Amino acid sequence: MTRAVVLGGGFAGVLAAAVLAKHADDVIVVEGDHYPSGPRPRRGLPQSHHNHVLVTGGARALETLLPGTLAALYARGAHRRGLPGDALILASEGWFRRLDTGAHLIACGRGLLDDVVRPRALGGGAVTTWEGARALGLAGDATRVTGIQVRREGGRPETIEADLVVDATGRRSKAPRWLAAIGAPEVEEVTVSSGLAYSTRVYQAPPGLASEIPAIMIHPRPAKGEPAQGATLFPVEDDRWIVTLTGTRGGEPPADEQGFVRFARSLRDPIVADLMAAATPVGGVRPYRDTSNRRRFFERARLPTGFVAIGDAVAAVNPVHSHGMSVAALSALRLDRELTRHGFGPSLSPVLRSAMAEEAETSWRMAIQQDGADLEVGRREPSPFERQVQVRMARAALSSPEIAAGVFRAQTLIPADDRQDKSALFRAMTGEPDPLLTAEEAIAQYPELYKWWLSRPLSPVRPARVPAGVEIRP
Repeated sequence: MTRAVVLGGGFAGVLAAAVLAKHADDVIVVEGDHYPSGPRPRRGLPQSHHNHVLVTGGARALETLLPGTLAALYARGAHRRGLPGDALILASEGWFRRLDTGAHLIACGRGLLDDVVRPRALGGGAVTTWEGARALGLAGDATRVTGIQVRREGGRPETIEADLVVDATGRRSKAPRWLAAIGAPEVEEVTVSSGLAYSTRVYQAPPGLASEIPAIMIHPRPAKGEPAQGATLFPVEDDRWIVTLTGTRGGEPPADEQGFVRFARSLRDPIVADLMAAATPVGGVRPYRDTSNRRRFFERARLPTGFVAIGDAVAAVNPVHSHGMSVAALSALRLDRELTRHGFGPSLSPVLRSAMAEEAETSWRMAIQQDGADLEVGRREPSPFERQVQVRMARAALSSPEIAAGVFRAQTLIPADDRQDKSALFRAMTGEPDPLLTAEEAIAQYPELYKWWLSRPLSPVRPARVPAGVEIRP
């Protein structure tokens, strides 16, 4: 009888278990916490109260793995927003126009996501979950991992024998240490600091505006020597909004209520602050600071067979990029394809480790580039010509469907399309860019939001400009 053990029963772990159940006779998930009843945050998940989204690539992978899951999420109140068709986005160079790029995201609370996905992944009867069980280390030697040592609540240490051990314990994985303890070589690990911190608060949306609002993103405008500050607002289930404020060193968002409001009001545009003022806070402000990009190169070491890591245990990127769950889903789908192609067995683990690394690579490279690091040639300031091209591209993307599609499809982990119209890209880059939208013109693209914006109480800091000929009725 073949057996697989999955360490960690979070999003990556349950998807890996669902895949392994198709290929092994017995699958055990070792989870240190106890699952909550209903769509509530899980105690051992550090970011459980913060924003979680699935981007296009991850959503497609999840639906392939567990058909019907997206419909179930929508039925429970999750929101789908096209990018930038259903999102009001102030980028570094200006406001995006509403464009259909084929890219989207799905936003909901993490508790709801887990409450929908977990029973679908584990409910088939082929997976046994050991809740409240703590993994202590690997069993085996430098050539072969043969199982895992665990301690269940109130019990003594015991060993679960396994043909394959899958580490899905996330960015705090102890696998490198456990591997070293059985004689395996050192696993290369790279950490790239993002310098970013963020704070999150949930709001009850005002009546009539809860579900019609677009996703809202206020990006920083790069300024040398100044901290980069921004904000996002996403509609989630139960007519709520989740607001996240971000800032780099020297400009971190506060964790107190008054500071949170002041920070939002100080951003490039007050739209998020105005919406916060119209809504009712639900709970307090929750800060988060562990945003470093961390990569473990398991595939580069001559590790024992019978072991593979998946998801954030391989590459955990700055959470602001919103890739963690999507990479986990894509990795689980790749795991299924490799096991289908090669069959189940411990000797396959080097192939699986390489496959998991490949699935993490796109997100990892994107994260370290956007966070201002280049591991190969070192960081340098762009030349005036390079900066001019960057600005031109950023300006063109605001109104060009072709360039915007390339940007958002990459950000949402959709594979590049070689059939992209290169002539259209050339025209967008060489022609005269469309004039930039004003804040009012950008908001007016979303009728329900614009109606509210025109009638909102005047901000004490930045009063609204009422267009000529528009009558505001009480």
